[in-house]
Amino acid sequence: DEATDPSVSEENWECIQRFCEQVNADTEGPLFALRLLAHKIQSPLEGEALHALTVLETCVNNCGDRFHSEMAKFRFLNELIKVLSPKYYGIWSSEKVKSRVTEVIFSWTVWFPQEVKIQDAYQMLKKQGIVKEDPKLPEDKILPPPSPRPQNSIFDTDEEKSKLLARLLKSSHPEDLRAANRLIQSVIKEEQEKSAQVSRRVNTISEVSENVRRMDELLESYRRHELSPADQESLQALSQRCEKLRPLLFRLASEAVADEEALAQILQANDKLSRALGQCRQVVASQ
Repeated sequence: DEATDPSVSEENWECIQRFCEQVNADTEGPLFALRLLAHKIQSPLEGEALHALTVLETCVNNCGDRFHSEMAKFRFLNELIKVLSPKYYGIWSSEKVKSRVTEVIFSWTVWFPQEVKIQDAYQMLKKQGIVKEDPKLPEDKILPPPSPRPQNSIFDTDEEKSKLLARLLKSSHPEDLRAANRLIQSVIKEEQEKSAQVSRRVNTISEVSENVRRMDELLESYRRHELSPADQESLQALSQRCEKLRPLLFRLASEAVADEEALAQILQANDKLSRALGQCRQVVASQ
């Protein structure tokens, strides 16, 4: 109650720190803490909700794996979603609170990439149009990685950037903190671009496999003279679509030059596609 007192404008860091210590000291601390915080974040008082979000972020950075495990469950994530959803508290939650909740969930998708439920919850918000675009974290508000950071953090793969970020976050100069935030944003953007590339590759390879399978079935019927006029049209459309997939595979291969495994998958898909298209031409010509 003291840490989230809406009558106080500034954060009561002493109370927040004591709250974190209590969470860490109690076996059921993370579970009880998140129940309390969910209730406070849903408060109709803007100040109380914003203070509660600050407490939540501080707990994420100081209360370790047990806290992370609890906050990544749908049981808690749904309570945050209610603050944004017009079906629940979104109709009267202030825009400032909703914006902050969106920032918090988005930041977790970055720092906890292994937590599938967080990723699913955020994507659901985007799919429903509740979140229109990824928030731009304000430069004067740093959301540093949790301590200790989870494995597979996006900074673990770049030691130089990781050291630079650690140095900037330790600084008390506002310009260094702004630089840290810009660095975080640039790495987030890089990761999003990589993720989009992976998604395109996976979807394209999957489409190639499905199209080749379907084409093989239709060609077998064609050989036996059992192809209906509708199936003949399907085969022609499928062949045209496969022809269009070839340049797409070429672009994906160009993007994946540095990733041997991904490149091998693309080349294998291209081989399947070329074989299927070659067979299609042969069978149609022979008939």
